[in-house]
Amino acid sequence: MTPAALFLLFAPAGESGGRGLSIFLLQMGAFIAIIYFLLIRPKVQQEKRHKERIAQIKKGDEIVTAGGVVGEVVHVKDDRLTIKSGESRLVVQRDRVADVRGPGDAEKTG
Repeated sequence: MTPAALFLLFAPAGESGGRGLSIFLLQMGAFIAIIYFLLIRPKVQQEKRHKERIAQIKKGDEIVTAGGVVGEVVHVKDDRLTIKSGESRLVVQRDRVADVRGPGDAEKTG
C-alpha cells in the first residue's frame, strides 16, 4: 500500500473515526499485555528457576535426564556430571538434566 492509502485508511472520518482508532489501539495493547502476563512471563520465570537449579547441582542429588535416566550425582565437573544409575555410571552434560531432586526426595516420591 502506498503512504497515501495508509493515511486514508487510518484517517479520522468525521468526528468518531479517530476515537475508533484509539479504542482499537487500546484493545490491541490490552491483548498484548494479557498474552505477555499469561503466557510469556511465566515461561521465562520457569526457565530461569530451572537454570538456577541446574547450576546448583551437587554430589548426592538425584537427577532425571532428558532421556529419562534417573541417577545419583557422584561427581560434578564444569558442564559434565557423573551419575550412578543402578550398577552403571554415566557421564551426562549438565544442560541435559530435566529435573533435580534433593538426596532425600527419592524416598518421598517412590
